[in-house]
Parts: sequence; C-alpha cells; structure tokens
Amino acid sequence: MSRLLLGLGIALILIGLAWPWLSRLPLFHLPGDIVIQRPGFSLYFPVTTGLLISLLLSLIFWLLHK
Repeated sequence: MSRLLLGLGIALILIGLAWPWLSRLPLFHLPGDIVIQRPGFSLYFPVTTGLLISLLLSLIFWLLHK
C-alpha cells in the first residue's frame, strides 16, 4: 500500500510540474464534452475526456495486474 501511495504522489507531482505544457494539449476540449456558457455562469462537463481517462487508467491497471 505504501508503494502505491508513493507512486501516486510522485505521479501527481510530475503532472503538476508538467501542467503548463499539458494545458496546451487539446485533451480537455474533445468533441462530446459539454460546455454551457451564459452571462455570469459557465459549466464545463468533460464527458468524453472522462471516458478516455477511465479507459486509459483501466488499461494501465489491467496491464500492471497481469
């Protein structure tokens, strides 16, 4: 369990350091993501992005489990 938490912490730190470059990628503005913009209100619901990240994480965990 400690290795999992340590690995997760290191991954979060690396993502945080790489965020300026990751935010430029069109990953979080995929077709299928819901964006509602009204005066004084905006809602972003990343449906497609969430499915893609879930699929990627499931594949990674499946490969690590084998």
